[in-house]
Amino acid sequence: MHTPENVNKEIYRLALPNIVSNFSIPLLGAVDTALMGRLESEHYLGAVGIGGVIFSFIYWGFGFLRMTTTGLAAQAFGENDTPECGRLLLRAIYLGIASSVLLFSFQWQFADVSFYLVNASLEVEHLARVYFHIRIYAAPATLCLHAFHGVFLGLQNARYPMLLAIVVNLVNIVLNLVFVWILGMKVAGVALATVLAQYIGLFLAILLFYGSYRNILTTWDLREILALSKLKRFLSISSDIFIRTLCLVFSHAYFTAKSAALSDTVLAINTILLQYVNLLSYAIDGFAFAAESMIGKYKGAQDMPNLKRTTRQIFSWAFLFGSVIMLIFVVFGERMLYLFTNQMPLVEQAKPYLVWIIVAPVVNVAAYIWDGIYLGATASKALRDSVIVSVLLFLSAVYLLVPYGNHGLWGALTLLLVARGVSLTVLARKYLFKSGGS
Repeated sequence: MHTPENVNKEIYRLALPNIVSNFSIPLLGAVDTALMGRLESEHYLGAVGIGGVIFSFIYWGFGFLRMTTTGLAAQAFGENDTPECGRLLLRAIYLGIASSVLLFSFQWQFADVSFYLVNASLEVEHLARVYFHIRIYAAPATLCLHAFHGVFLGLQNARYPMLLAIVVNLVNIVLNLVFVWILGMKVAGVALATVLAQYIGLFLAILLFYGSYRNILTTWDLREILALSKLKRFLSISSDIFIRTLCLVFSHAYFTAKSAALSDTVLAINTILLQYVNLLSYAIDGFAFAAESMIGKYKGAQDMPNLKRTTRQIFSWAFLFGSVIMLIFVVFGERMLYLFTNQMPLVEQAKPYLVWIIVAPVVNVAAYIWDGIYLGATASKALRDSVIVSVLLFLSAVYLLVPYGNHGLWGALTLLLVARGVSLTVLARKYLFKSGGS
């Protein structure tokens, strides 16, 4: 049995690389926002914001390729069945490629529905469509990268996902600067940079896996990889996670759509403020990803004492880390606005809403960490049910609070995170802290 000190060391080993890699993701979004925020019109900023939300629907929706793979691979690792980790990688890659074909085939219909639901101005919609129809071609690389990230984390390796995230996002940032600043491609340049960076990342992932883990690929037989019992379990968990993720992405898309309905200025403000929320979520998700790896391993090994100990320790560290981020937002929150735009009227109008950003680091932690714990335990039904209830509360809150303008929108979004954290805490005893819970 591991001592608390050993559990802490394992958390550090897995969480720190994940925090570093996750910080590079919102950094990219921040650079996109800063580049668009310095162009001659706020329409560019709104277009990238809406385009990003649409791809959140797509790529967060298919996030089950990473989440399901991480949980199942970690459990296989805990059972000392590393060949199953290899089969899980190929299973996820095949599903990712098949999903990409569907996305390519129905991209125009998906775009039409998306822009119909997001009530933006004609100028913003035109630019967002340009962004969409370029970035969609990153789909195969992005979905296959989900599979590699999942297997690496399941194998208790957080260094490779960190390296991949850093390389992909640095390449993306450099290409952004070249395409937007030097070549003047604006929205199209941001989208093309993302496409190229994703394929470079996929190539690196293949090299890393081949260099360290090629021995776990013991079969290429499709009948074994796509065995009905294994595929059924993978798809059952994935369908729950897909519904959970779709609900969350819908809630954020609905928040953005309501922002756009208020005005282009409110849309631009909230696009900037959501960068703070992204910074927070990706930072805390470093601990959530560590939870996925460790909880999955201990569940696979049927080690309930260490599963419970890991849960307690990760929550302690995550709340401490969240408190530090809250202090950073208190001290530097207003100054950070200037990182995203040089339009002084926009900065002044954004300041009153920073209060929601300041409380977020403590309020949101429970939802983020429970997500990682439940995913590692593959307790997907509880995640699904919790999010459905929370989103219904969010929609009710939007309806009741939207007369209060943008403060009402932020109040509803905060309630969504609180509801997720509370409901998952209540469900933990039933779904997590018993042998064989799933």
